[in-house]
Amino acid sequence: MVNKEFFLALDQIEAELKIDKQQLIKSLEAGLASAYKNESGEPRAIKVTLDEESARISCMAYYTVVEYYDEIEDSEITLEEARKIKPDAEIGDIIGEYIAPKNLSRIAAQTAKQVITQRITEAKKARIMAEMSEREGEIMMAIIRRIDNNIVYVEILGSQMEGVMNMSDQVAGEKYAVNDRLKVYVKKIRTTSWGSQVMVSRSNAGFVKRLFEIEVPELKSGLVKVKNIVREAGYRTKMSVYTEDPNLDAIGACIGSRGVRVNAIVSELGGEKVDVILYTNDPIDYISRALSPAKVMMVQLNEEEMKAKVVVPDDKLSLAIGKSGQNARLAARLTGYKIDVKPYSAVIESLNEQSDLDLGDGDEQ
Repeated sequence: MVNKEFFLALDQIEAELKIDKQQLIKSLEAGLASAYKNESGEPRAIKVTLDEESARISCMAYYTVVEYYDEIEDSEITLEEARKIKPDAEIGDIIGEYIAPKNLSRIAAQTAKQVITQRITEAKKARIMAEMSEREGEIMMAIIRRIDNNIVYVEILGSQMEGVMNMSDQVAGEKYAVNDRLKVYVKKIRTTSWGSQVMVSRSNAGFVKRLFEIEVPELKSGLVKVKNIVREAGYRTKMSVYTEDPNLDAIGACIGSRGVRVNAIVSELGGEKVDVILYTNDPIDYISRALSPAKVMMVQLNEEEMKAKVVVPDDKLSLAIGKSGQNARLAARLTGYKIDVKPYSAVIESLNEQSDLDLGDGDEQ
């Protein structure tokens, strides 16, 4: 059966839906074969072939040659019977004939339509998921479609994919409402028994890093690089940066003229504090910078145990530690050292006590 218009329609579907035509042809072949077999009651296996070059649709009914007749299926034929049809038949051969099926009835056509529609839907989902996999680690615009048990479900604009934002990926203090538009970070694609899900986040440190790459051309181009970034979403982010270009100010590039770049990011984060720190190979200097905005007087390292004892002015102690230990905790995560912050007065007092103890020991001698 020749049908050039049919194949032209496939070209149009491929262009409009962006579905690979060969996948579509396979779906059509399976759907038509299933519909014809159900409608006709044909015991043999059915294979429908859509030949794009000749614009022909052909249908073949065939048997597979098997050795024994025990528990034989309708689509199988024994070797003995096969050789009556084809003398040189061997086990595993396919013996068939091309048939000209009558016009499929409404029921058969509906069956074919259902199978084809399902295959097209699966192909579209697979294509979109492949595209989303390539977008992992990027920021995309989304619109909140529903909120269920504190889990926010969004439609990722431009893809019609649903994104899932769990409570751990939400920012403390942010309010979410249906139909709100917001930026989300594509964290990962998760495959479950129900299918694939796009996991999105606004609390991930990668979200802030991507915001900086959008605002700072030097970061996007690689002239300035991020050494590490840590975050307690809704409260504070610390990011260490560096550059191999001696003529480039890495901190200045991230902050921007009069703070315009970092302020844009802080605004997107709802006022969350952002500390941009210059990375250095010197761990003492790095730890001192990481405790910003507090000023550090002294750092004592134990590199084997990755511990640091830090001394700060008494009036800077609360600033160095931060609310509920947040600043010191983030500095520790940024540098990889366990940090113990002490006020200057406590250190002096401890030294005096030690001195008195040493003098007392001397008197006894």
